[in-house]
Amino acid sequence: MDMSYLVYKRKTIYEHINEQEKSFAMNLAEDYKYFIGQAKTEREAALAISQLAEGRGFVALDTINRPLQPGDRVYRMVRGKAVAMAVIGNNPLVTGLNIIGAHLDSPRLDLKALPLYEKCGLALFDTHYYGGIKKYQWLALPLSLHGVIIKNDGSVVNVCIGEDISEPVFTITDLLPHLSKEQLEKKLIDAVPGESLNAICGSLTENQVDKENKVKLKILGILNQKYGIVEEDFISAELSLVPAAAPRDVGIDKSMIGGYGQDDRICAYAQLAAIIGLNQPARTAIALFADKEEIGSVGNTGMQSSFFAEFIADLIEKTTGNFNELMFKKAMSASWALSADVNAAMDPNFEDVMEKNNSAFLGCGPVITKYTGSGGKKSANDANAEYLALVRKIFNQNNVIWQTGELGKVDQGGGGTIAYMLAEHGMDVVDCGVALLGMHSPFEVSHKLDLYMTVKGYEAFYNA
Repeated sequence: MDMSYLVYKRKTIYEHINEQEKSFAMNLAEDYKYFIGQAKTEREAALAISQLAEGRGFVALDTINRPLQPGDRVYRMVRGKAVAMAVIGNNPLVTGLNIIGAHLDSPRLDLKALPLYEKCGLALFDTHYYGGIKKYQWLALPLSLHGVIIKNDGSVVNVCIGEDISEPVFTITDLLPHLSKEQLEKKLIDAVPGESLNAICGSLTENQVDKENKVKLKILGILNQKYGIVEEDFISAELSLVPAAAPRDVGIDKSMIGGYGQDDRICAYAQLAAIIGLNQPARTAIALFADKEEIGSVGNTGMQSSFFAEFIADLIEKTTGNFNELMFKKAMSASWALSADVNAAMDPNFEDVMEKNNSAFLGCGPVITKYTGSGGKKSANDANAEYLALVRKIFNQNNVIWQTGELGKVDQGGGGTIAYMLAEHGMDVVDCGVALLGMHSPFEVSHKLDLYMTVKGYEAFYNA
């Protein structure tokens, strides 16, 4: 008697979809590569998302002066760094929403408030790393400079240097092997101090002045000529160094995507693709694109701020003409949510930190992660069994190939997501996103078919 049906088997997407789906997945991957190539900071990602949303009929919520109706498509930009989107459903909001939330920020190197200095005949940018990075990975890389400068008169200067092949790049040099004896004897975490992550940005001197810091003055002169800024303007700027390389296909079969910032812009793109394709769902669909997740979801654009609650409160008021706290709390506690964040894929070079039976694999679909956290599930949401069964049923009924996975062995480490912040409102939530190799590195790797199947899964969830 064949009893193999009793055993859970992880499916490989490629072996279970037709040629039409494969072709669609490859085209989707090209659009995604363009997106992450253009959106290397949370500001750039938020702008790209709002522009794509408007192109698909979404209207800024604060410009609407009439009651919202089923099928209406609205969004809100939050301080240029976060976005909330909604497609109004047929059911009253108080009966619950279907929410998917991702984050737009990624690990990077931020310029300090006064970053420009001169040393050893070179001009350098002083940086402070943002999020969890392995500092040694950021050495000897071509880096591009992205961000905004707000001048004293309030005018905004957008900066992007190093993405075009004709533009210069920046780099943080590494120590040559011949002189690295002491460095190589240190632990990796200590080998590159944070204060040494200084990027070279010039070497020419300003010959017309007989002063120190001639190289620094030359750079300031170039910046003043191009952007009209002075050194004090750096204090009211947000400038970041990110890898200058464009996203690329990985593998002879071109099955994977390599590039910076896929944590978590691959899930952000997947939920964007899912929500802009909706028509008129039964339950109102919400897409959240938050900031600051990599440093604890703090600040007024992170998930610990009020922007999400205010957005839902405004939707309730604009759909019912009335708002009260009880109605808001009922809507939130009756909602279903997916925390759309990435998980670690099994890496053949580092199998020892993973537990094979409970790890995700590339090419096997979105990863449903019951809990994240560390050291005994600390800071985890730990979704309940009833809700896991519901999500699993939604995916299975819609032929979504999915898998389950955890973030490494029990005592190896771990990590967190925005899931527990959503759960604080009383809603059911579970982590569900794409598996990556090389997470938090300057060149993360994803699978094209995982992106496609994640979009399909998110669409099914929105329509449930």
